[in-house]
Amino acid sequence: MIRDLKAAALDGLRFLPLFLGFIGLYYVLDKVSFGHPLFGPSITPWNPAPALGLVMVMRFGRMAWAPLAIAVLLAEIGVHGQLVSIWVHVVPGLVLATGYALLGEVLARRLPRDALLDDRRTLVAWLLRVGIGSLLISLAYLLSLRAAGLLAPAGWWPGLKHFWVGDGVGIAVMMPLLLWLTSKRGRRRLQRTVLNRESIGYVLLGVATLWLAFGVGGHSGFKLFYLLFLPIVWAAGRQGMAGAIVCAAVLQIGVIVAMRVLQYSAVTVAELQILAMAMAVVGFFVGAVVNEQRRTTQDLRHSLRLAAAGEMAGALAHELHHPLTALSAYAGACEQLIERGETGEQLHAAVRCVQRESAKAGDVVRRLQDFFRTGDPQPEVLGLASLVEAAVAPYRLRAEQAGIRLRVAPMPDVSLMVDRLQMEVVLRSLLANAFDSVADSPRQPRRIWIAAWKDGSEQICLRVEDSGSGLTSERATNLFDPLDGGSSVGRGFGLAISRAIVATHGGRLWGEVANHGIFKIELPVLPGDTAPPSTKPVFNESDI
Repeated sequence: MIRDLKAAALDGLRFLPLFLGFIGLYYVLDKVSFGHPLFGPSITPWNPAPALGLVMVMRFGRMAWAPLAIAVLLAEIGVHGQLVSIWVHVVPGLVLATGYALLGEVLARRLPRDALLDDRRTLVAWLLRVGIGSLLISLAYLLSLRAAGLLAPAGWWPGLKHFWVGDGVGIAVMMPLLLWLTSKRGRRRLQRTVLNRESIGYVLLGVATLWLAFGVGGHSGFKLFYLLFLPIVWAAGRQGMAGAIVCAAVLQIGVIVAMRVLQYSAVTVAELQILAMAMAVVGFFVGAVVNEQRRTTQDLRHSLRLAAAGEMAGALAHELHHPLTALSAYAGACEQLIERGETGEQLHAAVRCVQRESAKAGDVVRRLQDFFRTGDPQPEVLGLASLVEAAVAPYRLRAEQAGIRLRVAPMPDVSLMVDRLQMEVVLRSLLANAFDSVADSPRQPRRIWIAAWKDGSEQICLRVEDSGSGLTSERATNLFDPLDGGSSVGRGFGLAISRAIVATHGGRLWGEVANHGIFKIELPVLPGDTAPPSTKPVFNESDI
């Protein structure tokens, strides 16, 4: 027990500067936001300071209870109180501090520890707890004011409504921003958002809509308030929750400044604050949906890379076969030379060959690892003919054994800037798909035909056709759906991966609706290629 108390005391001393800064910032926030008092000096329709207290409790737990109580009491006495009645405000201040501490503990236990409120489930759970918690705190606080004689009986319902609005809006708008600022991941995302040039656009739009709503509209700001939804929806739709948080804070500050300049009554301010909270919540929900969609897309890409690793395993085995065979041969030669006592140039040459083949094998493995981790290609200059031949070579024996005629038309003399390993995976996936389609089709004879031509001056078109059943309109619609059923080779994930790889190389892959299988790939040729456009190969459908 004594050891635990000593550890707690040391932690308190370590965080003492932080807690002192928190107390000062809480007081400043409460002082700056104080205005339009209603039915007693403590009830204002804009109160962002509790959001700071709740975040401190969520991050530091019970260690933050004492600093929170001190901050609330200082604000209650120094900002809302009067010198002649300091002690009257102690009980209401303690009620507030206790309420915020308990609500902070509930949020910390029920929400993820590093909650950034960027998914709808967490956002809804947070809003419900904040709404119910702030209502209970408002009830308890008004009871303490009533007991202290600071609230008239007639002010009970208006006081409850305005205090709840003030705390609710302050927490709803400011707490997401503070949560992100106290999270390393959140700070990075906010920094990227603020430094984005597009952020200037929606901030300027926010300023313009504020001017239209309150400058042109004046005291009729209610009529044009809907304009403020435009910048926050833009920010949330483009930048997710980070954009919504930044824009909501900017608009809220603008609304408060406008209401002070125009000297709205407390009742009008409270009503406008309800609209401001609705605006912020709409922005947060749009931002949460955008973030969820982006995470889903990232998960899908990760799944595609996982599936691609399996697809590329076959290509990896083929690529490693030659250098590993050469390594074995050169290692055996080195052993024989050493046994004969050779120490001259022959031994050195054999060792250099071992090093060269080892580097080749390592390069193949490294490229597979790079694709598995990032999906980024490792481009190199390759002739189209050599690329196609390397992909087709493993299938020649299979075609002969299956009784399938595999034809490769003469390739145009062009060069491509592509990742050889990845593009071979694409071509082999299409060939595997063609073999499966031919095997499932009763049509005779069985044929697979590969041709290419230079289409214009900037791209090459490669075509893989087979005598299978081809694509129907319905099948073509879901052809590249990763979750679509079918064979695991060349369909479903296989075709989705192939299209993603081709897209990273600046090209496109598609299948055509026909009575036999047709897939086409368009790829950009190497910049500066001067070969003239080639004629599209004549295709005799009777061959298929």
